[in-house]
Amino acid sequence: MKRPVILPVKAAWDLLRCSHPEPVFAVTAANGVLAISAGRGWTTVWVVSAVLAGQLFVGWTNDYLDRDLDARAGRADKPLVAGTVSAQRVRNAALVALIACVPLSLANGLAPGLLHLAAVGVATLYNLGVRATPLSPVPYLLAFGAVPAFITLGLHPAHLPPAWATIAAALLGAGAHFTQVLPDIDQDRRLGVNGLPQRLGARGSTLAAATLLAASALFVLLGPGRPAELQLAALAVTLALIAGIVFGGLSGRHRLAFRLTLAAAAGIAGLFLLSGRSLA
Repeated sequence: MKRPVILPVKAAWDLLRCSHPEPVFAVTAANGVLAISAGRGWTTVWVVSAVLAGQLFVGWTNDYLDRDLDARAGRADKPLVAGTVSAQRVRNAALVALIACVPLSLANGLAPGLLHLAAVGVATLYNLGVRATPLSPVPYLLAFGAVPAFITLGLHPAHLPPAWATIAAALLGAGAHFTQVLPDIDQDRRLGVNGLPQRLGARGSTLAAATLLAASALFVLLGPGRPAELQLAALAVTLALIAGIVFGGLSGRHRLAFRLTLAAAAGIAGLFLLSGRSLA
């Protein structure tokens, strides 16, 4: 009696795994928190829904396009390689997510909606080949840098965010790029995927990530004004996490380094929230 229940759940889980769920939900949650703190109110629903759809589309597209490379690399941990989910199902899921992303983005307003769709487009360009060039961090800089404006352009009255917020978000995105690539960096090199992290190597990418994340934290700390004591405590925690990223990256614990990057991103968001300011 359990078989008909377990199989659909397993299939759904394998499909979700193809979307890269950790960054999907981390980015979605961060956008939601920023929207609430900025005073988006009930329209935060549109922010979260649009970002979730866009992130799912980008994640599924990434695994769909990478299926042959992953097979050549022997990535049996990937559902598409293991055969537990079909390429057609992943492709169809990506199309559904994209179709949903368009109206959900525009529900935030024309300007923020178009900006979000442009960010999704930039991320798609990364999947389509920019990732294999020295310009691989650029889509992350642009897409993450667009987040504060996506939030503030949906306010009434709409306005652009402060420059420090845009810079901090862009630096955070670029830093995440370097650690996200770390677990696969050697396989990527063998397969001819030579983005900037692959060219720098694991050590260079780890140090680049730490530098970018620390710079992002400092922009958030100093941008809104004089930091409060709680912010300094949060900065210490964030810097400790960044030190953990360096340890993980240099000791070969690359997945740990990426997970600590997600934690450091949460710490950077906490720095902003503890400032008592908002993007409004």
